[in-house]
Amino acid sequence: MDNEKILEAFTALSQATRLETFRVLVRFEPEGLPAGEIARLLGVPHNTMSTHLGVLSRAGLVSSRRQSRSIIYRANLDHMRETLSFLVRDCCAGRAELCEPLLAELQPACPSQESDPS
Repeated sequence: MDNEKILEAFTALSQATRLETFRVLVRFEPEGLPAGEIARLLGVPHNTMSTHLGVLSRAGLVSSRRQSRSIIYRANLDHMRETLSFLVRDCCAGRAELCEPLLAELQPACPSQESDPS
């Protein structure tokens, strides 16, 4: 990933509604949400949400697919992973012990299937 793509992603996320939109879509992976539902959850007018989703889409942070009469949006988790990897690739000049707290913070906040007792 190059600097231009990283800057485009950060530019897209530097606006409050777009940042919250992306965070909502991450929570609703892998199903995604229709644009109208995202707008309702965030209390944003539909036409404004469409503009924000366009910016996120052009930055590669969301993808969309048509489902009947709705367009379903999903967070592009691969792009998010590539962006985070780009930021920490040279973490702490190779001193792993300095990066361990950061890496622990990046662990998903959801329980793993391995720890499921059922």
